Amino acid sequence: MVAGISRRDGWSAPIAGRNGRRVSAVCSALGALAVLSAGLAPGAAAADVQPEQWYLSAMKADEMWKVSTGKGVKVAVVDTGVNPNTASLKGQVLVGEVPKAVAYKATEDYLGHGTSMAELIAGTGAGGGLKGLAPGAKIVPYRIALKGLKNQAEKEKAPDEAAVIRAIADSDAKIINMSFGSSIDVPEVRAAVKYAQAKGKLMIAGTGNDAQEKNFIGYPAAYPYVVGVAASDENGKVGKFSEHGNYVDLASPGLNVPTWCDNTFRSYCTGQGTSQATAIASASAALVWSAHPDWTANQVLASLIDTAGRDWAKDDPSTYLGYGLIRPRKVLENSSFNPGAAGTDPLAKENAVGVTGDTSPSPSASTSSQPSKSTSGGQTSAAASSSESSDNSTMWVALGAAAAVLVVGGGAFAVIRSRRGA
Repeated sequence: MVAGISRRDGWSAPIAGRNGRRVSAVCSALGALAVLSAGLAPGAAAADVQPEQWYLSAMKADEMWKVSTGKGVKVAVVDTGVNPNTASLKGQVLVGEVPKAVAYKATEDYLGHGTSMAELIAGTGAGGGLKGLAPGAKIVPYRIALKGLKNQAEKEKAPDEAAVIRAIADSDAKIINMSFGSSIDVPEVRAAVKYAQAKGKLMIAGTGNDAQEKNFIGYPAAYPYVVGVAASDENGKVGKFSEHGNYVDLASPGLNVPTWCDNTFRSYCTGQGTSQATAIASASAALVWSAHPDWTANQVLASLIDTAGRDWAKDDPSTYLGYGLIRPRKVLENSSFNPGAAGTDPLAKENAVGVTGDTSPSPSASTSSQPSKSTSGGQTSAAASSSESSDNSTMWVALGAAAAVLVVGGGAFAVIRSRRGA
């Protein structure tokens, strides 16, 4: 079954949701790195868009902003470029901090996608534009050659994905947002990710949007040390398109989240994608890290995993929702929150050994095989059922027994879980 929970108070919706010369030929044959937003539909003018950001109220953003806005945290957005001149991003984009070697057209967004991710993370909401979940954070923009960049000369000049990750690793940006994906495991990128992890960066990426067609393993989300994020809708359900497998670590709002319709930046559209879920997860991490600047990436992630909404054992994560639905408010409301040891990797099992697969049927999903996050390729088998009800992620308080109905900020969720495996 498709993982999900039914919800009343709003929690996601449909919205619009490689690089290097040596790899480009491979990508053209096997599928280039693509942004993880899809299904764009006509939306609102900038002045009308904020009421469409349902997840801000669902996550109680106003309460969180009393504690943290993400101030002092820099988020590197690796994407289609970021336009620093939209009303919501003026003063939010640190253009001068992009290393020259990888700065090619970083502020020229050829799709509007990277700018959307930046606004979802740190937009001020000025001019009626998107209000970021972490409006006090700052964005460092990076542009790579994703699917949609049609100019061949620009593709060749675009910085290599691995080089960009290494450059960010050597900077003071704390979080790397990667709202793109591919089925290709590139050794140089894998090595760059490991380097960034050693440098203390928190890397967050979308798991992918093709679950209804082939449910392939999505990179960079499937690399060790990268947090793979699935997309949840406003009812608390994982989108049918959202890739599932053992590399799903958390779930975040990814449906009906407004983004720019295109690179003309005239109006916003709605759609769906793990791109949006990734940006909101990165913003969540920025809120926590700003409130606890002395924490390590491990501790920030551990706190988000510990407080994620779920009704299953933390040591038995879901194939669809990982450790559950992200809830930064549960960290921020506890000033004495214990995130564990600074050097303890909260994804040690996935990153070191990984899950080799659980072939026994679970209550909410058909038999499937999940690849280890430490492997270098392969595919997860798609779930056979497209049922709307299954796995959960946003739970706060259990109300009663058998039906596993949970209250989350005033809304009820019917839950059926799908295990990741032993």
